[in-house]
Order: sequence, then structure tokens, then C-alpha cells
Amino acid sequence: MKIISVVGARPNFMKVAPLCRELAKHPEVEHVLVHTGQHYDLRMSDAFFVDLGIPAPDIHLNIGSGTHAEQVGRTMIEFEKVVKAEKPDWIVVIGDVNATCACSIVAKKEHVKLAHVEAGLRSGDMGMPEEVNRLVTDRLADLLLAPDRISCANLKAEGVADSRIVFVGNIMIDTLESQREKAASRDVGELVRRELLEAREIPDLPDNGFAVMTMHRPSNVDQIETLKPLVDFLTGEVSRDMPLLWPIHPRARKQLELFGLWDQVRRNIILLNPLGYHDMLRLNMGARVMLTDSGGLQEECCVLGTPCLTLRWNTERPVTLREHGGASVLVGNDVGKIRATYRETLSTQRTPQRPELWDGRTAGRIVESILNA
Repeated sequence: MKIISVVGARPNFMKVAPLCRELAKHPEVEHVLVHTGQHYDLRMSDAFFVDLGIPAPDIHLNIGSGTHAEQVGRTMIEFEKVVKAEKPDWIVVIGDVNATCACSIVAKKEHVKLAHVEAGLRSGDMGMPEEVNRLVTDRLADLLLAPDRISCANLKAEGVADSRIVFVGNIMIDTLESQREKAASRDVGELVRRELLEAREIPDLPDNGFAVMTMHRPSNVDQIETLKPLVDFLTGEVSRDMPLLWPIHPRARKQLELFGLWDQVRRNIILLNPLGYHDMLRLNMGARVMLTDSGGLQEECCVLGTPCLTLRWNTERPVTLREHGGASVLVGNDVGKIRATYRETLSTQRTPQRPELWDGRTAGRIVESILNA
């Protein structure tokens, strides 16, 4: 059996690592790893392959950046050539990036069976390009590999046959569990000094004595009317309570500079380069609170117990929310709601939670499901 698995952007890399290891246990499977190159910056892409021990991609499409249509179109053109040459039995796509959608369309046009890892996640927000990618991919997939019971219910509500849905758990947690010890061995002060965006004095950073944030979504950074109040709150309140660490995304930096907010941020927040997986996991392990618009960090916070303020009005991962036993609260980008929840969260104890089948063995269930399909 020949299986092509596809990665395109950083969120995919943490998920494909355990899948690669599991497929390597099956000599009857020829596995071809295709990297579309949607994230092309070294810190945003290739470094993750090294950090997580992912084999070098067998095929690199070098798609690069562009509009959504440009990325999807170029990926389809180049991936079609791969599928025609390789003639796989299965194509496995992961998550909800543009490469996921593009390669799913090619798979069905070429009459190749398609499996989707992280099937059934729904935010209900069609303004998110990721939601469009999820819906298209799940409509086309032959095998829908769902991370939680809520996702299974979403698929059934959309009319997907039970025979196509397999509840396998969350493959992100496979990586977390396999890398937890390595991450825990890192010294927070050392990694912060190593990854500083610019030289500055660093205070002591004991566990539970600092906050961490990430923010890059257009809904938070693309309008000054939204970004300025957020920056004022972060620099005027959070950073005065405790050191605030921000591994800054290139998009966020560009917008801060555009709106004249860069100096305010750099004076009050400890700015870091985009981090590798282990460094980011170590910060999450030690953070008093996480403020983020990242779906993957919501999942990690749930299992680690890190109190999480999710800077979004909706989430495709409701299993991570407090009302479902998780560690996250949706606060959007309204500073009044963020402030109230932040103050409440400072008195919240770290309480790790583990949703069903988030046990570090999801990759095995995925491979078994494909081989038995």
C-alpha cells in the first residue's frame, strides 16, 4: 500500500510527526511525505522538521506565500503532478490549512481515497478561511478521523455516514506527550535570552511567574480600532502584573509597525522570535496564564492545565473550553471582557484535563483505521 501524507504549514508539522513514526512500523506501507511549502520561512517551517525528528520530505512543492486563491491553485497544479506520478492508494491530509483543501480536491479528481485527520472541527464562522477548508475537506473525505466526540456529532449532523467517521483522538497530544520531557528540561531564562528579538534586561522567570501570549489572526491585528485597545491592555495591565512574553508572528509585527504601536509594545513586552516546538511548549508549561488566538495552544493548555484566554469569539475546539472541562475561555477582542476574565483567571488553579482518547496513542489508531478501511 502506498500512502501520501501532506503538510503545508506549521500547525501540520506537530501532527505529522507521530504519524510518520507510526507508519514506519509497517513495512507493507510505502509512505511518501509531501511538503507544499505554504510556510517557507525557516523558523516557521524547516526548523520544526529538525526539532521533531520528522523525516525530510520526499517531495517539496515550494508553493510559498500568496493569496488564498494563489496558494490553493498553485498547490493543486503541483500536487496533481505528484499524484499522477506516485499513484497512491491513500492521501492523508491534516488540519485546515490551504494545502489541506487543495490536496483534497486533487485526491478526489484523481479518484484516490482520502483521509482527513482532525475531521469535524467547526467554528461556525464562515469568515475564517480555515472553516471553508474544513468543510470542503470533510465533504470530500472517504475516512473522517475525528479528535473528539463533539466533532463526531458535527459530522453526523451534516449527514456524514457513520461508516466514514472514526473517533481516534487528538494527534497533537501524541507529540506533546512524546516531547514533554525534552521540553521540561529547558531553562526558561536561557531560552528567552536566546530568542530575544532585541537585547534587553530579563527579570527572573520562575514557573507560574510570567504570562505568555500569541496573536496573529486578522480579526485581532488588522484593524487599529481593535489592536490599539488590546495593546494598551497588554502593556498597561498584564505586563505590570508579571513579565509578558510574546513570540511575535511576522504579521503581528508588520501591523504594529504600520499603526505606530511598535515602540509601545517593545518597551513593555518581552518580544521573542517565533519559537520552535519545544521552547513554546516549555513556556506553556510554566505560564501563569496564556493569551492566544491559536487553536493548537488551546489544546495544549487543556492538557497542561494552563489557564487560557482565547482571543476569539468562537472556536472549532469547544472541548478545550471550561464549560466542557478544559482550561480556555473565549474572550474575543473586547478589552472589558478580557480584563474581567484575566483578573478572575489569576486566582484560577492550574488543572490539567484530558479529553477522551487524548492519550498520546492517536497515530496508531489513525494508521489502523486506514489499513482496515
